[in-house]
Amino acid sequence: MVPAFRTLLSLLLAATLALALAACGGDDTSGTVPEVANTSQAAAVESAKAAGAAVIDVRTPEEYAEARVEGATNIDVQASDFDDRIAELDRDTTYVVYCRSGNRSAAAAERMREAGLTVVDGGSLEDMAAAGYPMG
Repeated sequence: MVPAFRTLLSLLLAATLALALAACGGDDTSGTVPEVANTSQAAAVESAKAAGAAVIDVRTPEEYAEARVEGATNIDVQASDFDDRIAELDRDTTYVVYCRSGNRSAAAAERMREAGLTVVDGGSLEDMAAAGYPMG
């Protein structure tokens, strides 16, 4: 039993080390705010907030109507016109996107970066509130 436990522990340690090294690898940080490219999501959101980044709520209009970050623009990532709407956005502006849980904001941020925009994934509405964004 002890050799099996050691083997399992060694495998777990190796997997953890591999994940840590992969996370530190040379990922592409284009499309992120330069001064926050290597910080945590929360720090990136707080930095973008301090810099006056525009906020985009990527939830449905119904969700947006229920609760939102004050001053946020609603552009539903699941709507057929999402790509057209983000194509109209100013490329010189930094954007923070959020949704209900963080899944749609991650997808929206990726699509927006692909469109040449500078985007910080703000995660969920709760994450945005925790970062100090007022709710409207």
